[in-house]
Amino acid sequence: LTFDDGPGPYTEKLLDILDRYNVKATFFVTGYDDRYNDVLKKEYEKGHTIGLHSFSHNYGLIYSSVDNYLNDLLKIQDKVKRYTGFESKIVRFPGGSSNTVSKKYAPGIMSELTNKLNEMGYKYYDWNILSGDAGETTDPNVVVKNVTNAIKENKENMVLMHWGKNCKKE
Repeated sequence: LTFDDGPGPYTEKLLDILDRYNVKATFFVTGYDDRYNDVLKKEYEKGHTIGLHSFSHNYGLIYSSVDNYLNDLLKIQDKVKRYTGFESKIVRFPGGSSNTVSKKYAPGIMSELTNKLNEMGYKYYDWNILSGDAGETTDPNVVVKNVTNAIKENKENMVLMHWGKNCKKE
């Protein structure tokens, strides 16, 4: 399980649920909401993997140039290190590495970014299962169905979820 775009108001409940079932997840964090810095630390202390998503999650900014993307990435990396003591080199691009959004701002930038991150020793991860919780549905039952129907046996299944509204209900 991977969770993007947090931490946020439901993250602690999510951590409790993951603890109850002894499940570890990867959290691709953002940096724009300082109210949850202590939760970021808690995720790490509970043994979850902390990945870098974006400090700002502002597509227009981060995909306008390689330098802008790297500045934003280093800003979230610094924040993660400040609160966890750990320097993460795991990345998920907002929109994914093959996203069509980035080409609106700088055609070809995604190829440049993936090459640059590889050169710098970062590893980026996409997903192969969409939960539908990024705006497609607010029904937790639909999210569960989306995930369970997409899981493939004998294959690495990487589920994209978000830390928002659907964490209210188990």
